[in-house]
Amino acid sequence: MNDLAFPVPLWVWAAVTVGIGVMLAVDLLAHRDNHVIGFREAAAWSGVWIAIGLGFGLILLMWQGGEVSSTYYAGYLIEKALSIDNVFVFALVFSFFAVPDAYQHKVLFWGVLGALAARLVFIFVGAELLQVFFWTAYLFGAFLIFTGWKMAVSKDADVHPDRNPVVRLVRKLIPTDATFHGDRFFARVDGKRVATLLFVVLIAVEATDLIFAIDSVAAVLAITTNTFLVWTANAFAVLGLRSLYFLLAGLLRRFAYLHYGLAVLLAFAGVKLILSETPVGKLPIPLTLSVIVVTITGSIAWSLVATRGRTGTGADPGPTADGPAEPAGNAPTRPPQAEPRGGNREEGPAP
Repeated sequence: MNDLAFPVPLWVWAAVTVGIGVMLAVDLLAHRDNHVIGFREAAAWSGVWIAIGLGFGLILLMWQGGEVSSTYYAGYLIEKALSIDNVFVFALVFSFFAVPDAYQHKVLFWGVLGALAARLVFIFVGAELLQVFFWTAYLFGAFLIFTGWKMAVSKDADVHPDRNPVVRLVRKLIPTDATFHGDRFFARVDGKRVATLLFVVLIAVEATDLIFAIDSVAAVLAITTNTFLVWTANAFAVLGLRSLYFLLAGLLRRFAYLHYGLAVLLAFAGVKLILSETPVGKLPIPLTLSVIVVTITGSIAWSLVATRGRTGTGADPGPTADGPAEPAGNAPTRPPQAEPRGGNREEGPAP
């Protein structure tokens, strides 16, 4: 597969990685008090992350020119669009386990770290496979087309985080308490160190994001196999995932038809990947950018017009590990619950 190739010095990789680490550290310090993130704060942080992502494209424009910059923007936009679907699932997971609002950011923060690590592995493995074995383009392309079709026809399928095989495995391997213990992932109950319900939620978020990572990385690899561009497009889009969640969590029902647009994008990426190994070759980046922008804009506009006057997530809260969740109204979760249910447990400091 012929693709963009330009030298990226090791120090550039290191600088970008350190920069991402610094941004994560700033975000963690800004939310270390576990306060409930409101719409205005989420909007401000979303603006910061989007500005950083777009700004990096301008750096690429000055450094390597328009084709490289346009390719990055195409990957960034498709990853940003697909991340909205993550928000839907995160809202369902938080609602299912009735996670207090104040603890959701911590779960998402560590979830993003896991998402970045998984994407980095998938990027290098996927890019190498596409470069060495041309027929993997057909496999990845078919996978993306199938994923798009499945997204289009099964969006309303119920999500049951407690049935996730990874979550069930963790519960079997690690002693788990069925309650929240503040914002801790581990606590001591009756002198025994156990994982809390918040840790189970984190595993559920990581496990579901692992599936999203496969889809999104494959979609960006359909645009370019340049590992630096794929990594930066994924990383800068994922960095704003937490703020995007808090920005959109209360408005998810308004995006009722967005999944059709995302399904089209996945199918388009699959077709693009398959065509890259035929006489047609890779589709032009301007065409790719146009399809992405028109599809996202059209599906969002369709959703907003069709759901005018509607608010909330539309997700019914499910049972927690020790019983049914409380009604959540229009919010994705119930009010914060700082103390564990049960009353007569002794806790020590979490390690």
